[in-house]
Amino acid sequence: MTALDQLKVLTSHVPSHGWELDISGVVSEVAPGYLRVKGLSSAVKLGDQVRYQRGERFEFGEVIRVDADSVMVKPYSTQSDLGLGTPVKRVGKLSLMPDPSWCGRVVNALGHPVDNKGPLRQGKVEAPFDREPPRAVERKRVSEPAVTGVRAIDIFTPICQGQRIGIFAGSGVGKSTSLSMITRSNSFDSVVIGLVGERGREVREFLEDTLGEQLSKAVVVVATGDESPMMRRLAPKTAVTIAESFRDQGQSVLLVLDSVTRYAHAARDVALAAGEPAVSRGYPPSVFTALPELLERTGPGVEASGGMITAVISVLVDGDDHNDPIADNIRGLLDGHIVLDRHIAEEGRYPALNPLASVSRLAQNCWSEQERELVLKLRAMISKYEDTKDLRMMGGYKEGVDPFLDQAVTIVPKLYEALKQSLDAPSSQSAFSELAQML
Repeated sequence: MTALDQLKVLTSHVPSHGWELDISGVVSEVAPGYLRVKGLSSAVKLGDQVRYQRGERFEFGEVIRVDADSVMVKPYSTQSDLGLGTPVKRVGKLSLMPDPSWCGRVVNALGHPVDNKGPLRQGKVEAPFDREPPRAVERKRVSEPAVTGVRAIDIFTPICQGQRIGIFAGSGVGKSTSLSMITRSNSFDSVVIGLVGERGREVREFLEDTLGEQLSKAVVVVATGDESPMMRRLAPKTAVTIAESFRDQGQSVLLVLDSVTRYAHAARDVALAAGEPAVSRGYPPSVFTALPELLERTGPGVEASGGMITAVISVLVDGDDHNDPIADNIRGLLDGHIVLDRHIAEEGRYPALNPLASVSRLAQNCWSEQERELVLKLRAMISKYEDTKDLRMMGGYKEGVDPFLDQAVTIVPKLYEALKQSLDAPSSQSAFSELAQML
């Protein structure tokens, strides 16, 4: 038994009186991606937080591996200029105390304000970062429609309060713009936005130009691309934790994560640093465990609370490969997927939603019978129109031979024009009525 174990046994019989044993170790190895600390092996668990002093301020790290004689710590800071022998103290699990007054504020992944508006008021209930999702049999049913304000989405892939849907696309096709348009919806009591791995210059543009007055009912969690993998891995959990707190208060919450792929990249960096093997295109097994753990926390709450988290999540498809391991895994976890097509974007049609590849698994709860029949017919027309594109370009199309094709050639170009919607355009209030007027 080590001296530290003996000390723990002795103190286990001492009344707590509100204080906790101060357990520390020392840095024994410094590497670009991690620190190795001796003296904490028997006192910490995976996921515990530690604190160390760097210069005149304290910084934090997370235990990502525990060995018999040392632990591996991944710092939240990108700097690793600590010296050997630096004291490292156990802190415990991270938690937040969200409050409704956080609306209108911008915080980092640790829940600290970064908008120069002063300290945050702390709520009354402590919320852990790794909270368990509600039990499946206790969750509310999802049935009430939610208007996003984006015509193409509200017609072809409508969503419900409490639904989780993904926006899948490669880089530069319009994921962030589509998410920005959805955040202006008036169907929700509050909005929680997680900007994960974003470009630093885009943050102020998003806050001031896109959100504008909507910022007053939104909490924005920011972890830019230059921050450490630990911060980018933590930011979605911070956003989900805040959204859960609002849901527990009975609110209908819109959670926007942009993007969950960068969360997977950050989780991969941490797992590889801990020594996990790569099993699928460089991704370790724990990444595919972390994704459902995060996403299952969203959605409807328990019946008693009455709150909902409607999650709209962007998925960056690497190399435009929609069978990429992360995209394929997330598609199976969500309640629908909106596919943005690069060819449609190149034609100048935004949002570049592909109606034939996009699916909302809860659309039947949003459409009336007439609307459902109309959407099915419009999809059939689009399919016919696109399938005969080469034939028409070669001059092989003759009017009057196929009445359904004649109808598609007449209506589909007008439909494409009607579905166009810029970021500056007002939000759609009644998508089917507006479509009828435009056609």
